[in-house]
Amino acid sequence: MEAFFSILPALMIAMVLLAAYRVLGRSREIGRAWRSGLTAEARCLNAYTRTSGGGEGPVHTTLHHVYEFTTREGRAVRFTERGGPATVVQGDIVTVHYVADRPEKATAKPPAHGRLAAGTGFLLTFFGVFVAGCIAFMISAHGVFSGTGDFMP
Repeated sequence: MEAFFSILPALMIAMVLLAAYRVLGRSREIGRAWRSGLTAEARCLNAYTRTSGGGEGPVHTTLHHVYEFTTREGRAVRFTERGGPATVVQGDIVTVHYVADRPEKATAKPPAHGRLAAGTGFLLTFFGVFVAGCIAFMISAHGVFSGTGDFMP
């Protein structure tokens, strides 16, 4: 039973650390695209939603857009971005920001460095509190099962 209370929180910590890594990576990609100064006009080829959850839990819907643009070098690039504005529909023309060496990591989000930093900081803080809670739970559970915890009768 003690292994269960160690392995499960450890797996949860691993998943949260992976999520933090992905959040930091995408935040870096977006910031780099904004700072590059390279922009292009892109056409929205498709807008769709993905739904997850349901059953006993809440349903989450995420909006995705598929954009296509041509780089200054003449290369056609198509990319999908999630979380864009609901006002952009198929056929709309938007400005995208991209980095010359990785145009497939472009973004159609308008530059908002403060908002990006605040959102990333909030998520990383949440992840940190979650990891700290998992570690506290593991320590507490270890004390209970080893007979040294305060919860033993």
